[in-house]
Amino acid sequence: MSKRVFVTGIGIISGIGKNVEENLQAIRQKKSGIGKIKYLNTNHKDTIPVSEVKYSNEELIEWYGLDKKQPYTRAALLGLIAAHEAVKKAQIKDIREYRTGLISGTTVGGMDKSEHFYKDLLTTNNHIKYIETHDCGDSTERIADFLGVKDFVSTTSTACSSAANSLLLGARMIKNNLLDRVIAGGTESLTKYHLNGFNTLMILDREPCKPFDENRKGLNLGEGAAFLVIESEDVVKATGKKVLCELTGYGNSCEAFHQTASTPEGKGAYMAMQEALDRSNLKPEQIDYINAHGTGTENNDLSEGRAIEKLFGDNLPKISSTKAFTGHTTSGAGGIEAVLSVLAITHNLIFPNLNFSEQMKELNFSPVTELLENIKVDHVLSNSFGFGGNNSALIFSRY
Repeated sequence: MSKRVFVTGIGIISGIGKNVEENLQAIRQKKSGIGKIKYLNTNHKDTIPVSEVKYSNEELIEWYGLDKKQPYTRAALLGLIAAHEAVKKAQIKDIREYRTGLISGTTVGGMDKSEHFYKDLLTTNNHIKYIETHDCGDSTERIADFLGVKDFVSTTSTACSSAANSLLLGARMIKNNLLDRVIAGGTESLTKYHLNGFNTLMILDREPCKPFDENRKGLNLGEGAAFLVIESEDVVKATGKKVLCELTGYGNSCEAFHQTASTPEGKGAYMAMQEALDRSNLKPEQIDYINAHGTGTENNDLSEGRAIEKLFGDNLPKISSTKAFTGHTTSGAGGIEAVLSVLAITHNLIFPNLNFSEQMKELNFSPVTELLENIKVDHVLSNSFGFGGNNSALIFSRY
């Protein structure tokens, strides 16, 4: 049984960049990816801002030299690119050398193709190959096939905590000697169903979102993918490879308070964070930075903020949400923010919370609004809270 789980590779594609370096540079420059819709075919193109990956499906396929005849959905393409970068950065030459798993979180799955070809499929067989790609597991299988992963392949779908739960499951499988390493994270693309659903909930801001601001009006949806390679201490010792950081804690709770809302007092968020702290054997005052879920909605920011204050008391760490950069990538968010948490440790950075101007009257803290550099970051708590009250928290620590 592996007592420790290490992060050895990271990969990401989002509205602010197609790889790790571009994402980091965009954040350093305080450059948001939120803007007008370009690729999604929707009536809301000019009214609802989102954070789209700045490449068409055709450009992504061309970039990676993929077979143009294969029915790749956008979620599969984004996930494949991010997972491949993570494997490459982990310096894995032979994917079969150790027991390797792929766990990917997604909820929208291949819905982008389903809704595009729906009417056509009712009358012809011209695009019948896209029927199977609707399933959430299809993108995971295509990523696994591209990477050559055979030992274990699974899909997690717990809404906005999906990618975080993929990492949580991967860490547990390594610790219980079921796998030696796992490529874990999530992928999500924008779809009309996706956009219309959140619009119906009346939680989309018509301007760039402002997490934890008194005058917040909602979230901006985004798309993207991010994966981390996590490995057992035995593999790390045997290979002598570079470690980026350690995944020391993780926690999950399900408060089941409401289909889309958290309890106002943040019960589920508190339990997930407390479990992560307990598992890491860390005290609240040892956390240097919280990469908050921070969606910019009235409910989440109040609920999460109260949970943070309850858990940390007078020892509040630096807090910010990075969703004003990437948008809320829903099932991919836990992976994207996990990658950013790793970068906070490896580059000694704390990221700014864009668009903030006024502290919430119910809370006693304000988020960080400027990029903090050359500040030692040893432990980062990354929160991901999903619909149905499925809350997850991860702790990454300097090694």
